Amino acid sequence: MSNETRRILLVEDEKNIRDAVTAYLERENYWVTAVGDGQDALEEFQKHHFDLVILDLMLPRVPGERVCRVIRDTSDVPIIMLTAKGEVEDRIIGLELGADDYLVKPFSPRELVARARALLRRVHADSEPQREVLEFGELTIDVSGHKVLVSGEEIDLTASEFKLLTT
Repeated sequence: MSNETRRILLVEDEKNIRDAVTAYLERENYWVTAVGDGQDALEEFQKHHFDLVILDLMLPRVPGERVCRVIRDTSDVPIIMLTAKGEVEDRIIGLELGADDYLVKPFSPRELVARARALLRRVHADSEPQREVLEFGELTIDVSGHKVLVSGEEIDLTASEFKLLTT
């Protein structure tokens, strides 16, 4: 699946960082929804499907830790945490809350994009089944689905007949 269909929720209260990260992600053809506080983040997350959440910890209204916990209660969407807190303890807390990756401010937007790309690649590598469909005129063999169709009509075959046909 291409980047065009990957939706990212960016939660960052500092407008200059939010705008810069959004620009970098959009340049990579991701679809970005950017919000500035935890309450808006939770509302957007309930309304839409996201493939990745980039979440600042220090947010107005609802703190990032709480946003992370609420998202984790209902979803296994990958989360990259952003924070000005660089202490090891803070990073451990973020990861234990359910974050998949952690980036300390100041960070390079290019590094964030690379981490997002790597995380999405790992998460979605197994979720997209590799379908092998062979077509010969009116004959269609769906190897992964164990089906044979002739002119669109499914043909009943035993497992051994199917195996003979596909080997």
